[in-house]
Amino acid sequence: MRKKKLIFVGTILFILSMSMSFTDVTKDKRIRRIINPSRQDISSSKHSYHHRSNRHLYASGEVLVKFRPTLSDNEAEALIGVYQSRKIKKILGLNVYQIQIPENITVAEMVETLHRNPDVEFVEPNYIARITATPNDSLFQYQYALHNTGQSIGVPGSPSGTERADIKAPEGWEGTKGTGDTVIAILDTGVDLLHPDLQSKVVSGGRDFVNDDFDATDDHWHGTHVAGIAAAETNNTEGIAGVAWNCKILPVKVLDEDGQGYYSWIAEGIRWATDEGADVINMSFGGSSEASILAQALSYAKSAGVVCVASAGNDDDFVYYPAAYDEYCLAVAATDYDDLRPDWSNPGPEVDVAAPGTRIISCVPTWYWGPGSLPYGYAGGTSQAAPHVAGLAALIKDLKPWLRVDEIMDVIRYTAEDINSGSAPGFDNYIGYGRINMDTALVPIKLTASTRK
Repeated sequence: MRKKKLIFVGTILFILSMSMSFTDVTKDKRIRRIINPSRQDISSSKHSYHHRSNRHLYASGEVLVKFRPTLSDNEAEALIGVYQSRKIKKILGLNVYQIQIPENITVAEMVETLHRNPDVEFVEPNYIARITATPNDSLFQYQYALHNTGQSIGVPGSPSGTERADIKAPEGWEGTKGTGDTVIAILDTGVDLLHPDLQSKVVSGGRDFVNDDFDATDDHWHGTHVAGIAAAETNNTEGIAGVAWNCKILPVKVLDEDGQGYYSWIAEGIRWATDEGADVINMSFGGSSEASILAQALSYAKSAGVVCVASAGNDDDFVYYPAAYDEYCLAVAATDYDDLRPDWSNPGPEVDVAAPGTRIISCVPTWYWGPGSLPYGYAGGTSQAAPHVAGLAALIKDLKPWLRVDEIMDVIRYTAEDINSGSAPGFDNYIGYGRINMDTALVPIKLTASTRK
């Protein structure tokens, strides 16, 4: 009898335990604002993103479980009850249950116990991902990432860039500037829906999985900064230019005001953005733990024709998830204004390409700096590198809509510039195939791996 079997399994709830550790994803640096030129002063940052000494790897008191398809919903919920647990919600489309477990058992014990049940397809903690930006202290006046003339990167006395250490955006825009039919979903802390450089690009109020509503307003700053890099309004005499000149933005809030979010929120966000018609999904965050719920959500997006882009991480460590899911994501490392890889950019065999991620200027929420300040700021990290790639993916998809996801990913990979060929020729674990190049990626031919050789 199934019931007897389940009761027996429940008796081992308190026997098993395991330990887990985590690596912090962020660094303690700051974001700098753009000062109105008439003021001629440099202000310190409003907020610093400090890491907490007591961060957790996953949510306490709950787990994520997917039962085998042979179980009906009623049977699944009855099984949850046998384990003295309560359903918090069922994540639609993925058929994953988020359940609250008894107070007198740890997450690790419940995972191990449920894992032994043959009616369970997978069970795992509800892991936490965090932004992969390392806000930077230096100011600069130009978007060297799009067009580097060798200009000074910031105030007088700042270092100068290397000419053409950039993604060749002006040349790429000669091929296409994209259209409003192509949508980039920004899975992040939200987007400032009223920002003057983003307001006309946002297709809706989006979806907030943190607060469970349909207002994905940014209460941090990170998502607005990422959205601006990918697709800020361009050629409008206002602020900055976005990579995907005419493409639209779909805001999806999956990270809270501290820049962190549960994998369950992220998986729901991927699924929702896909169903809402997103063509590209940008994920400038990462977690150190692999999880089936994340892989299945990414698989769903890819099967629907969505190109997923994610940041590799900023600890000079292994590539974080979701970027580490090589089959589903383009993993993006960072370069600087001299076409060098910063030593904090995470390496690994999963890295596909790199893009500028040091001292990047973009939008910040209009409330961030307070009255009288321009809503722009400088930040750095693989968080800033990833949306350059997402913007390029959107332009390719718009220009060549017949290409499959794998083909678009290959175009981006095989047209990249091998900027470290002197020390690591060809593909390497530091910048993958190289720094992206919009000029070569947006040509009217289909490139293959053999073209690269």
